[in-house]
Amino acid sequence: MRHAPLGSITDIPGIRVGHHQRSGRGWQTGTTVVFAPAGATPGVSVRGGGPGTRETDALHPENLVELVHAVCLTGGSAFGLAAADGVVAWLEERRLGFPVGAPDHLIGVVPVVPAAVVFDLGRGGSFAHRPDADFGRRAIAAARRSQPAWGSVGAGTGAKAGGLQGGVGTASTTVSITGDTIGTPGIDTDVVVGAIAVVNANGSPIDPTSGLPWAAQGLGLRRPSASDRARLTAALDGQAAGETSLNTTIGVVATSAALTKSEVTKLADVAHDGLARAIRPAHSMFDGDTVFGLATGDADLGHQPAAMRSTVSRQRALNQILTAAADTFAAACAHAIIAADRRGALPSYGELCPSARR
Repeated sequence: MRHAPLGSITDIPGIRVGHHQRSGRGWQTGTTVVFAPAGATPGVSVRGGGPGTRETDALHPENLVELVHAVCLTGGSAFGLAAADGVVAWLEERRLGFPVGAPDHLIGVVPVVPAAVVFDLGRGGSFAHRPDADFGRRAIAAARRSQPAWGSVGAGTGAKAGGLQGGVGTASTTVSITGDTIGTPGIDTDVVVGAIAVVNANGSPIDPTSGLPWAAQGLGLRRPSASDRARLTAALDGQAAGETSLNTTIGVVATSAALTKSEVTKLADVAHDGLARAIRPAHSMFDGDTVFGLATGDADLGHQPAAMRSTVSRQRALNQILTAAADTFAAACAHAIIAADRRGALPSYGELCPSARR
């Protein structure tokens, strides 16, 4: 449950994160919800060969839904998609969702809650113990901006990665876009890009040569001692010798920029580049790698009319945001590993390599 050295997705105004999990007595699983109370423009990119998802079609740029209020990330494999039902119910009670009826006669709302799952069935001992609607309800009710927990919590409770305990990680960065780039000379715009990643990967997050995460930049780590690297190597070799398991890395990349659905879809797509830097190999047939995108719209990329949104200046600004999305998602994946604590049979990175911490 350590802090996020590179910032948090909750650094984006209007984004909150909540977790609910159970450990012990046959349990080792949980649910994480990213909550946007004012709504956010969504997108999604699925690259893994074995995804478990919900409402991804609604997020395609050509389809109707332009705003969502929450994304559900959960354990439990396909069974765990039931956690999204609790998020839907909680949002409906607060009248957050797609409005149904005429403007002067609103019948109600239908919350659209995209969801993705990781495979953690049986890791606590009982195959039948997995998240349900109550997990989703409790996770969104716990959502907050200030210091959410990270590591082996929520959807990362039953996660594993390359023979190590997996977890939930986060990171953020601020991109300064000059006024000259977006057609507002003298007025610069700061855009926040943040990510949350649930790392339950079939590939390894660790460089076996250095003993550090593949995406260790900025995490304040140093090369582990020889004895720590030997323990780490034994854990990684044990995973390599075992059977290929069903895994997945899922997450959300978000930004404060005002983007279209097509642009948010590209944001999610490019975040997979960061995933592939941090997890090697990635996107296998045994992974369900899925990244959702969210744009809160607080930072305007210039005041161009809709017809001018494909101008070179806007594309340059968007490219800066996309570059940050890949870097930030990679950092979130690495943070998930170093923030994790042992929850079951697998050791954590911090347990095996305490010398890596400065």
